[in-house]
Amino acid sequence: MHIALYKPDIPQNTAAILRLSACFDIKVHIIEPCGFSLNDPRFKRVVMDYIGNSKIYRYENYDMFLKTNKKSRVILMTTKANKSYLKFKFKKNDIILFGRESAGVPKELHKSIVNKLKVPIQKKTRSLNVAMCVAIVSSEALRQIKF
Repeated sequence: MHIALYKPDIPQNTAAILRLSACFDIKVHIIEPCGFSLNDPRFKRVVMDYIGNSKIYRYENYDMFLKTNKKSRVILMTTKANKSYLKFKFKKNDIILFGRESAGVPKELHKSIVNKLKVPIQKKTRSLNVAMCVAIVSSEALRQIKF
């Protein structure tokens, strides 16, 4: 299973996602530029020694990410989707893409991705923390592919 982070900008969230990936053998793709250095103390404090157990792939940009992963289906998690992640059939080589915490993904990228899903939340709320969303969605995807 794969998670992709589009230009992540909060080090603690990325670190928490990497810890999750280490615990559940999830590959993490980071699409640059990152809004922080992997030497950032905030990142190191949360990731601890789990980074050595994480499978991390880094890409200079989104185009390089797509070229490298042609055989995988990219699924965008977005608050703007109509379909719930609970009504989607995940496959082993899917890459679940999460946008920047501060801005999501650009409109043109959003339009180019066929599969868009959301985590349904209360109407009076805006969104979940990205690390929480990754945990929720990856749990369901792992369940479906019989982790």
